[in-house]
Amino acid sequence: MGVLGSKWAPAGPPGLKGRRVLTLGASLTALADGPLAGADVLDGALDQLDDLAAGAFDLVLIDADGWEAAALGVAVKALAAAKAPPPVLMVGESLPAGLVRNLLRLEHADILEAPYSPEQVLAAMQGLLAAAQATPAGPASESRCWAVSGAVGGSGATTLAVEIAHALSTRRGKGRVALVDLNFADGAAAAYFGVAPAMRLAEFGASAERIDQAMLQAFATPVSDRLDLLAHPRDANAFETASREAVLRVLEVACETYEWVILDVPRHRRSWTLDALAGADEVLVISELTVPALLAARAFSDEIEDALGAALKPRIVLNRLASRMFGPAPSMAEAERALQRKSAAGISSDWEAAAASANLGGPIAQHRPKSKIVKDVQVLVEMLAAESLRRDGARAA
Repeated sequence: MGVLGSKWAPAGPPGLKGRRVLTLGASLTALADGPLAGADVLDGALDQLDDLAAGAFDLVLIDADGWEAAALGVAVKALAAAKAPPPVLMVGESLPAGLVRNLLRLEHADILEAPYSPEQVLAAMQGLLAAAQATPAGPASESRCWAVSGAVGGSGATTLAVEIAHALSTRRGKGRVALVDLNFADGAAAAYFGVAPAMRLAEFGASAERIDQAMLQAFATPVSDRLDLLAHPRDANAFETASREAVLRVLEVACETYEWVILDVPRHRRSWTLDALAGADEVLVISELTVPALLAARAFSDEIEDALGAALKPRIVLNRLASRMFGPAPSMAEAERALQRKSAAGISSDWEAAAASANLGGPIAQHRPKSKIVKDVQVLVEMLAAESLRRDGARAA
């Protein structure tokens, strides 16, 4: 938290007198005699963002350092889904990508990283209030982020992440796509595409702020005109040498640069995993139709919901479905009973198409466009994209 002075006129700064401000974070009480002097201030709690009535406040001021990052990410995500949310200013030393990602969904939001001055706090608040008064409410960012993770090793999560990213990049007029392979130690996305990875996060250490859009483009490996891959060279020590701040900064800048961001997330939790998932619009857990995989998918989904709250519900995608008359493999209905929830989609089994494409380098859609896998992925992508549009429409209504 920056050092905030209290040498302010008691009448309050221009534009804030009488404004209704919700503050989240005990340290923000120090602003009462400074930038917030004259405002009608309510010290609140995170749960107030879950169901904030339209017009209840003119501004929300959040100290990011005062809350657990995952819980705050979910709360801000709920605020972004609200009708006509107020402007939000977030301050603090630690601003994870998940929080920034959710803030970018708001029409009016700003961030101040410590250290900052009282004048900067005041200017940021006044700027947000002025912009909100001049601009009609509506979604600020069209960027969408989907996270894909396997319930067990070998479930086909990377294959599906590749196919989803490719399918999005071939939709007519729908913008640029980035596939971010977060499996730094043994990621396979670059090999699937037949390209060389170029992202080297260990070089940034604690200087994650140096990662901007220009640096991101240096990290990016073009796959097609509208699809880029962000992948790390295979390195057994990469998870230790790539800092949490650098990983989250890459995700933050990617979501500012691309219309669609697909994350290939390792199933073993890292220091940045929950932040990455909290910033995603969709989390897809990929499972095979074996009892161990189904039980792992159910447990993994429960873990995510317990950690991030009910606002983020993972969708389980059943991979390698095969038509059968007899045999030991569970049916879809049997699989859903084991999961104790409905699956979001099923992806057909086509081992020959998947193997051929992996060996040739490129998505299955490129080498075997008539494969059932391609058709099933297209159905999944269109379903998720349509739901995203409906949510945008509900927010704008």
